[in-house]
Amino acid sequence: MTTAPRACIIGHPVKHSRSPLIHGFWLETLGLPGSYGREDVAPDAAEAFIRDLAGSGYVGGNVTMPHKEAAFRAVARRTARAEALGAVNTVWYRDGELWGDNTDIVGFLANLDEGAPGWDAKLKKAVVLGAGGASVAIVAGLIERGAERILVANRTVERAEELSARFGSAVQGRPWPPSPDDLAGADLLVNTTSRGMGGKDDLDLDLSPLPAHAVVTDAVYVPLRTGLLRDAAARGLRTVDGLGMLLHQAVPGFEHWFGRRPAVTPDLRRLIEADL
Repeated sequence: MTTAPRACIIGHPVKHSRSPLIHGFWLETLGLPGSYGREDVAPDAAEAFIRDLAGSGYVGGNVTMPHKEAAFRAVARRTARAEALGAVNTVWYRDGELWGDNTDIVGFLANLDEGAPGWDAKLKKAVVLGAGGASVAIVAGLIERGAERILVANRTVERAEELSARFGSAVQGRPWPPSPDDLAGADLLVNTTSRGMGGKDDLDLDLSPLPAHAVVTDAVYVPLRTGLLRDAAARGLRTVDGLGMLLHQAVPGFEHWFGRRPAVTPDLRRLIEADL
């Protein structure tokens, strides 16, 4: 008898992850056998746990903070994107080998494509707030879409400048907060920091230098409408919340584990919004 495939989210802590809700919805909607659970794994045990994921009965899983670099080390094979980012958030078995990918780029780009169609048609200048793990994937995605100039503003400028060393001269580090000159002419503004999460410590930026066609997006999705997005909407700018990035980045993993490519639908979004 064939055992139904099992996948999981691996992190520490992981109890608040909405990935089980997302994948459970797809399993039910598509009528597929399988399950998706949570594994709270301490940092010093993460690499070994991921390396022997099959030993715990899993066909693969998602990896969240703080284990993405441990997953990068644990897998036997990596996609080009994972290699470029030095972090893995999705693992699966192929021909007996554990593969790793980073789908944050996919999630970020698909979210913008859905929420602001044509956002990259004339993408010359982008401003990214923050230089943490999320910003690495986002900068890579912007380069993939042809951004000519990416300014990364961070409290520690040296961290922002590390992205320039990684991705080339198109990426430039800037001090915090970004200056009016930094924002002037920007086609896209992206917040990758935790500012505004839970409705606290909202970003206090003067968005008036942004041109009228600019798109503003926030990686934070609790709440869906952060202070940054409210301020941008008040200026008449197009805005995209961060929930779609979470939903779209989950698609490739599900396809690897359960054999069908799911869709990000309004029903799924309503389900997750109700849980926020």
